[in-house]
Amino acid sequence: MRILFWGTPDFALPPLRALLGEGYEVVGVVTQPDRPAGRGRKLRPSPVKALALEEGIPVLTPERPRGPDFMAEMEALAPDLSVVVAYGHILRPEVLELPPRGSLNIHASLLPELRGAAPIHAAIVRGHPETGITLMRMSEGMDEGPILLQRTLPISEEDTLSGLTLRLSELGAEALLETLALLDELEPREQDHARASYAPRIHREDARIDWTRSARQVADHVRGMDAVPGAWTAWVDGTDGSDGPDRTDPDGAPLKLFSPRVVSRPAGTGDAAPGTRIGDPFVVATGEGGAVAFDEVQPAGKRRMPAEAWARGR
Repeated sequence: MRILFWGTPDFALPPLRALLGEGYEVVGVVTQPDRPAGRGRKLRPSPVKALALEEGIPVLTPERPRGPDFMAEMEALAPDLSVVVAYGHILRPEVLELPPRGSLNIHASLLPELRGAAPIHAAIVRGHPETGITLMRMSEGMDEGPILLQRTLPISEEDTLSGLTLRLSELGAEALLETLALLDELEPREQDHARASYAPRIHREDARIDWTRSARQVADHVRGMDAVPGAWTAWVDGTDGSDGPDRTDPDGAPLKLFSPRVVSRPAGTGDAAPGTRIGDPFVVATGEGGAVAFDEVQPAGKRRMPAEAWARGR
């Protein structure tokens, strides 16, 4: 079977490696164009492009996967099937229908829950007890196609975005191979669109911590934003001569926080306002349910560091 693989970030690497490892003929890769990255803002290929070049696979990098020139390039590769994993664009019907066996998508949620660009972030931030992988046949609507196979994965109170993304990517690779082996036997199942929920793309302001929420909700938010974009707050030192702790402030410098733990409030801090640092090295009051302790922080322009090191530096 001749497969055209579509993908861009690290999440797409295990499925691509799985196809190659099982001897599938990957006739080409479609991925996002090189983007500026790092302090020097030099152009850098996507992780999927880098792997494809290592393996000698033809690579297409259109700004938009449409138009007669792109369609001609795609037709020249003569794929039997497209496999799409976190590519980054919605594909038009003529693109989805070009391969005789259609187009499959690996989506990192248990559809119809969490359709959209950020399902792994949303599953952790919203406190879901489990998530999973869905293999579906692609349709014109966003993540609305019929389901071929699903695999479930529990979410623990210690899971972060980074770790859960890796586990789901590996699960997606396994599910893809299973789906391809059973492709002629699996009966597509239409989604219950009335149960659909959505996980839109994350922007920087979405990652800001709302300290008025409960301790568990704050901790889930921070874990769901680790490591990119990173949950953050605006912070100002309590340097007005009083004995009060540091406090959050809309005009303060951005400070990213990581490795949260829900803890009890220290004695005598029951009246502290949400967002107040009430313990060392970094314990912050929340709206209810105690407080949250953070083991790591990242000041603006600096590297991620232990909270103890941050506190010593103050």
